[in-house]
Amino acid sequence: MSAALRSVKGMVGLVTGGASGLGRATAERLVQQGGSAVLLDLPKSEGETVATSLGERCVFAPADVTSESDVKAALALTQEKFGRLDVTVNCAGVAVAFKTYNMKKDTPHNLEDFQRVINVNIAGTFNVIRLAAGLMGRNEPDADGHRGVIVNTASVAAFEGQVGQAAYSASKGGIVGMTLPIARDLAPMGIRVVTIAPGLFATPLLSSLPEKVRTFLARQVPFPSRLGAPEEYAHLVQCIVENPMLNGEVIRLDGAIRMQP
Repeated sequence: MSAALRSVKGMVGLVTGGASGLGRATAERLVQQGGSAVLLDLPKSEGETVATSLGERCVFAPADVTSESDVKAALALTQEKFGRLDVTVNCAGVAVAFKTYNMKKDTPHNLEDFQRVINVNIAGTFNVIRLAAGLMGRNEPDADGHRGVIVNTASVAAFEGQVGQAAYSASKGGIVGMTLPIARDLAPMGIRVVTIAPGLFATPLLSSLPEKVRTFLARQVPFPSRLGAPEEYAHLVQCIVENPMLNGEVIRLDGAIRMQP
């Protein structure tokens, strides 16, 4: 029996955090490959500008991933503009760097900061998943019973968190942990769920660091010894969408880096 490989051409994707970094690269690739994209990002982001630059097959949905009403509005826009939803890519996320307890300043990690990271990265991702699944579930299934794909973004920090990354690592570990159960939950609907755990990528967050620091970080990657390009993340998203046997898995995209303390 031949493999029922798919194509992103003609598909509609909702990309959170789509105004920059990994999300923007993913939206760009979807459009370049013949699909359509809805950029979900904060109202203050560059989402409108990015969407305009990508043409008529891209639209901006200003939204906060932690808001039920915002995400519902983004899905309504998706339905109105493109009539369906095939792919959801969760790239929206935040980070904070602070030790659990700073002895020099005699200060514990701020609890509100910890809760904010957990809320945006875990609850925000889940909020989008649970609502997007409803729209995807309306699609006519293909020969495999396939209706849609959800791709989440974790991090190698989920496995090898560094000093000051308690909140971020916990949040990304949560995304890893919910991948399989959600894949099992949505399997009867014909919706696959896969998580990508990127290593060190040239996103706006890292780009803001001094060149000396970026060069040092790049050298930590065994091969290729450089920062990952957002386009490489986007390419993997396409591979996941097009290969129907990828489901319930976490894929490291990291050049074989294993972060040391």
